[in-house]
Parts: sequence; structure tokens; C-alpha cells
Amino acid sequence: MDTHEYDTGEITIIWKPKVCIHSAICVKMLPKVYNPKERPWIKPENGTTEELKNQIEHCPSGALSYKLNFKNK
Repeated sequence: MDTHEYDTGEITIIWKPKVCIHSAICVKMLPKVYNPKERPWIKPENGTTEELKNQIEHCPSGALSYKLNFKNK
């Protein structure tokens, strides 16, 4: 499946365009992160990890998901 990943270092947003139903909930909840008129249209560095996780959990289609990046210290 076609996926795009956007990594902040702490969290990686995974977007599946073929699953997306364009409900625009992501844009409404976090317009500073999601802007369909720009490329790349997802700029995860403009939101906190908590903001991103909260918004992604509201995605009705499941097109957006995330994984936390654990760094070895």
C-alpha cells in the first residue's frame, strides 16, 4: 500500500492517501500542521507530539496513524 511518512524525530505520522476520505478533520483540528495547499502538506514539526497523537486518533478513515520513535540513550 502507498504510504507517506513524516518524521519529527519523536513521532512519525503515516498517511495512506488511498484510504483518506478527505473529511478534513485533520485540517480543522491542526491547520498549522495540515495544509493541503502546500507541499509537503503535512508539517508535523508545527505541532507537539501530544497534539499530533490526539488529532490522529480522530481520523475517521484511519488514513492517518503514527508510531513513536524510541531513541537509545
